Amino acid sequence: MEALMQLQIITPDKMMCDEPVKMVEMRTAEGEIGVLPGHIPVTVMMIPGVAHITTADGSIRHIAIHDGFVEIQPDRVSIMAELAEWPEDIDLDRAKEALARARERFMHPDENTDVPRAKRAWARAKTRIELVTREW
Repeated sequence: MEALMQLQIITPDKMMCDEPVKMVEMRTAEGEIGVLPGHIPVTVMMIPGVAHITTADGSIRHIAIHDGFVEIQPDRVSIMAELAEWPEDIDLDRAKEALARARERFMHPDENTDVPRAKRAWARAKTRIELVTREW
């Protein structure tokens, strides 16, 4: 039997995922990371990106993770995300509109513009669009 680890993806609103998996690949502040059962313990900050989950049956699912951190143990991966979204949760037209607004605020700020917030909004919109338009 192939080794599995428990994956939990938790947001302030709900448990997005709680299942045994073969592997998780995700974007962290340190770069892309792939986690298999038996990984050394580590805690890392996450940045907006698409996480790839290889399920117990070998299928691959994708989920957008927007900031947070991940705690990795040999038998468990716990992602505490500010926000997480499955592809079916995303409205592509709305994400494109958000990207245009964030890009405009970031590229042409005025004295009232919260530039770090605009940058985060831009990254979130790009992640949403990537999740629903890219052929994995």
